[in-house]
Amino acid sequence: MGLHPFPRFWAFLGVTTALFRRIHLHRRLSMIIALASPGIASTLDEGLDKIKRFLAEASAQGAEIVCFPEAYLPGLRGQDFDVWPFDQTQQERTLQAVAQWVRTYAVATILGMERLTEAGRQIVAYVIDAQGQMQGYQTKNQLDPTEDQFYVPGHTRRLFEINGMKFGVVICHEGWRYPETVRWAAVRGAKIVFHPHHTGSDHAGVRLTQWCAVRGPYYEKAMMMRSLENTIYFASVNYALRFQESATSLIAPSGQCQAYLPYGQEGVLVQAINVEEATGMLATRYAPERYQECRLE
Repeated sequence: MGLHPFPRFWAFLGVTTALFRRIHLHRRLSMIIALASPGIASTLDEGLDKIKRFLAEASAQGAEIVCFPEAYLPGLRGQDFDVWPFDQTQQERTLQAVAQWVRTYAVATILGMERLTEAGRQIVAYVIDAQGQMQGYQTKNQLDPTEDQFYVPGHTRRLFEINGMKFGVVICHEGWRYPETVRWAAVRGAKIVFHPHHTGSDHAGVRLTQWCAVRGPYYEKAMMMRSLENTIYFASVNYALRFQESATSLIAPSGQCQAYLPYGQEGVLVQAINVEEATGMLATRYAPERYQECRLE
């Protein structure tokens, strides 16, 4: 939620200018984020109901921004569940409904969806601020090879900013296999990178019981590396699935898992992050000029 202008609202509460500045500084040095992990929606209405419920829960716990999984509406194509028809009308209905709820609950939102273009369907994450205004979107630019038949890639990256905190978004396969997508945001001042994704199944697989188990899938290990190698927060958001292959998790700049949701359970992970700890130190030491091809004389 954004700060009110000082002169009227804060003076009414008896807050001095100096205290107002300390409050403002505190809000910039810390932020409460939420990671929403809903189950697969069988209809658009069901999916919208889940989004509204999780927005309300995140707002009630003081979150300033909430992130949903990859392509949550209408669902990620090519998996072991049906994806209902999703056209331009439904796309607009979804964005209008969610923007209204975002404004009602005053919590900025990163919404995983499809975006229909002349070239084809894209996987995107829409960013809506707490006033319900669209800030833009990040496309998935590195598709998994299995997704080529369903989607077309995007071609640009961008930073976003909410309440003075810069952040980036990388989507699923990008964060697992292309670490440069995370570094792109980190070297430009991102304190956290949100990572909406989908791994696992509702029908078959192994039920995980231990986070980052040695013999488990590599995904949670990759989460740690994306954070550690850039000295930023990494917030990875999965669907709630019976056979999840990665937990919805928040990784601190140290590379340690700060918190995660239990496998297979719907829920909202609400955590405070210390922005000061996300120094981006290792990212800023990246020196691309040292990677020139050596030419023999």
